Amino acid sequence: MDIAILGSGESAIGAALLAHQNAHTVFVSDSGQIKPETQTLLNEHNIRFEESGHSIDIIGKADLVIKSPGIPRSDSLIVDLINSGVEVIGEIEYGYRHLDGYCIAITGSNGKSTVTNMIYQSLKHVGLNVCIGGNFGTSLCKLLTQDTQYDYFVLELSSFQLEDCFDFTPEISVLLNITPDHLDRYEYDIEKYAEAKFRILKNQGDDHLIIYNKDDSRIAARCKDLQVPRIGISMESSSSQLAQHVDLAKLPFYGIHNHFNALVAREVVYHLGFPKKDADQALMQYQSLPHRMEVVARVNDVTYINDSKATNTDAVFYALGGVEKPIIWIVGGTDKGNDYTALDQLVKNKVSQIICMGLDNQAIIQHYQDFGIPITDCITFESAMEAASGNAREGDTVLLSPACASFDLFDNYIHRGNMFKDAVYKLIYK
Repeated sequence: MDIAILGSGESAIGAALLAHQNAHTVFVSDSGQIKPETQTLLNEHNIRFEESGHSIDIIGKADLVIKSPGIPRSDSLIVDLINSGVEVIGEIEYGYRHLDGYCIAITGSNGKSTVTNMIYQSLKHVGLNVCIGGNFGTSLCKLLTQDTQYDYFVLELSSFQLEDCFDFTPEISVLLNITPDHLDRYEYDIEKYAEAKFRILKNQGDDHLIIYNKDDSRIAARCKDLQVPRIGISMESSSSQLAQHVDLAKLPFYGIHNHFNALVAREVVYHLGFPKKDADQALMQYQSLPHRMEVVARVNDVTYINDSKATNTDAVFYALGGVEKPIIWIVGGTDKGNDYTALDQLVKNKVSQIICMGLDNQAIIQHYQDFGIPITDCITFESAMEAASGNAREGDTVLLSPACASFDLFDNYIHRGNMFKDAVYKLIYK
């Protein structure tokens, strides 16, 4: 079989390696530049490739085209291939067709990585031979090329990845939430975005399980009439539910959103037949992901929390809701047309100071200027940290939860979060 791979990122190269391992003829084509280290890897496996353009005569003759998730199905090349009868799928779909294992798939607008990691750590704690991947680190196809053979696969999936899934059928599907995100891909129509997410349910049957957020109206409506085993979990009551099983104060995470995430992980462990006490012990030993409500340090009785991954207001909503102490809120960056209204009550009740960090903070300043909360406008990271630490008093929490993209001052949210942590560490040794 001749297989053409469009793109040269993590998922595309994973698909190329798996296709090569399956003794297919593979051709990798990228309209941009291919990284030197990727070229070396392809050469080591004698996989042909091209960059800076697509050879339509080669790609059009392929029996199967596997495209990177970043390429929309509306792309003219993809449309032409499909119209000419070429099957076009994504890396997750191709990997699934070669998967011999139990699959747990997680999608949602916010919290995917945390829930994926929480489920993975819980299953590892109870002794299962489990791996983690998909949109989280290693691609599914690359996992399938490794020497280690896994029995359980915990996969984070984006809407982009799900668009290209057709036969993909996870044993457990998890739907966390649907809030506006990536709408430029979906003609600024949230219902089209939601439909991409719902493809995770496309092939579910009686021997599968759906775990979903029953407070999300779109998800609840879609799951209501499905004739599939399903468990709805309420975000609003998650803290009280979890408190019936564990001491919330002893958990290595906090916030209603993380309590919801923990309930999801517990349900997965229960469904696989393990005692409740094992799931509870796993939660007590959970190691949080960086940049997601990560408690960096406490300096002079001031708590510093790195929530740099919070790049939209929905994520910030749960961050503010999860902190009880007076908050010095560091917010700002590249605004994505945010509507801050949903945060208003939390800001009034919990935020003592607002530190705006970014090249253009006018949208945030204009929204909160009449709240009676001191606002400091900082166009550099250094000045923002100086203002936050300098104004903090005993019992305060300095919360970096930007609600915005990072590209005005940083390479990405990881760079932003690491800069924040480095600045906090310097305070310790000041």
